[in-house]
Amino acid sequence: MTSVTIIHYINNHNLKVIQPVQSDNIEFQPFGLSHDSHNTVDPMLNLENQTLGQALNSIIASIKSDYILYIDNDMNEVSLKESSLDLFLLTSSRHANLGFVYADYVIESNDKTDEIHLLHHHVGRTRDNQDYGRVFFINTKALLDIGGFDENLKHNTMYDMKLKLSEKHEVVHISNRYSGSLYSVQASKTSANVFDYLLASKDAQLEAELVVTEHLKRMGAYLAPQQGYHARPIEKTNTELTASIIIPVNDRPEFIGTAIESVQAQTIKDVEIIIAVNGGQNDTTIPIVKKYQVGGEHYDANKPPVHLIILDINNIGMCLNMGALQAKGKYYVQLDSDDRLKPDAVEKIVAVYNSDETIGMVIGSYEVWEKKDNGNLFRMEEIPVVTHDEWTEDNGRNNLLRINGAGAPRSIPIQLIKEIGFFGMNDDPYARNYGEDYDMVLHISEKYKIGRVWDPIYEVIRHSGGTDHAIDQHTVDRNDNAKDHMRYHAIRRRQAQNGHNNG
Repeated sequence: MTSVTIIHYINNHNLKVIQPVQSDNIEFQPFGLSHDSHNTVDPMLNLENQTLGQALNSIIASIKSDYILYIDNDMNEVSLKESSLDLFLLTSSRHANLGFVYADYVIESNDKTDEIHLLHHHVGRTRDNQDYGRVFFINTKALLDIGGFDENLKHNTMYDMKLKLSEKHEVVHISNRYSGSLYSVQASKTSANVFDYLLASKDAQLEAELVVTEHLKRMGAYLAPQQGYHARPIEKTNTELTASIIIPVNDRPEFIGTAIESVQAQTIKDVEIIIAVNGGQNDTTIPIVKKYQVGGEHYDANKPPVHLIILDINNIGMCLNMGALQAKGKYYVQLDSDDRLKPDAVEKIVAVYNSDETIGMVIGSYEVWEKKDNGNLFRMEEIPVVTHDEWTEDNGRNNLLRINGAGAPRSIPIQLIKEIGFFGMNDDPYARNYGEDYDMVLHISEKYKIGRVWDPIYEVIRHSGGTDHAIDQHTVDRNDNAKDHMRYHAIRRRQAQNGHNNG
């Protein structure tokens, strides 16, 4: 007889969670976890004075079940379909080296149903915000093989378990075409926000960094401090200027002027602005840009020059690469068409480069501003200055495999851009004008030190037409697929660099 232990939370609103589960020839051993010491539950399962890992390990030590069905109904009611356990068991029979199974699910809210389609697991899925759902069918033997749950973790117990099980065991995803979800969650669906991670607690972030770092060590993909650093390449052609600020743009006439003016206000004057318009000759940005060129009403010979490249293919990576080929500056500096540089941005970036010849990229810090519909700009005080503290000198390049953002603004020596092989041009799987420089950041971090500017030197402007404003889930999934694919190859490169056989 196959035995399954069911672990779920005891809360006032979701005690019925295990009732829909029905299956023949299965021994049920339900346990309840509680945050409330007044609940009538075994004290060893109470989470008030112990970590989740301690509670779960105490359960594992007391059972002999073949599998564990862990239901995360702590915050929301979870209801399993009657056939769900049968499907979990049948699926497990097809995978001899099973670690755990996860499945697509449904969100039910106010008589509305949304089907959630999760992403398939692979080696590159190292993000701590990767959604694996609320229900996990875990092979008990595999769980014991990894030593059970980490009892020291307070925020990332399940993240750690998923990574550990994935290292030597198979992670299986049951997907849904339609009406094929295994369970439903009573919750309100929220739109994705690329700044959500900034609100996570510092303790949770540091703990997640520790989890992914240990995972990379076990995988043979960890890069030790200063490992493999080289001196950055010397320019093969004479550079006339210190920096080239390259701005890709498509139909953004209302923002491009302030972006240009933020560059022309730099304390270092030997810079140039290269604007690569990718909407063709009729792009509405062009007339505004020409106002800052010779003969235009905003032209000033004493200010950094503005160069214009016109392309008729909407491809951000191509814009950056065409700009790099034309650039006369020593360093490329990032500037999105709807953002602004602080006046001392280039000065502070160059100072970091000058401090260490092994620095192959400089990443700054930024403020988040919002443009209201009436045109007024406001600093979003609820979001502190984004310093990307995860970019520590010793471990930033390992932590990069956990997080999606690499920070802003980013600066790279023009010669290094050419030697790495230029920015991605939607030729990476799933990339659609997204993550065009993420793969380059990964490559550079494997061989060069990443320098930092901790003061805010950049202003991100949020507005209703921005690409990071209320992103839908389909776009989030596509973007995650793109960067996770790049992470996959980065892990394989690092394993090769360390002489590790990835099997």
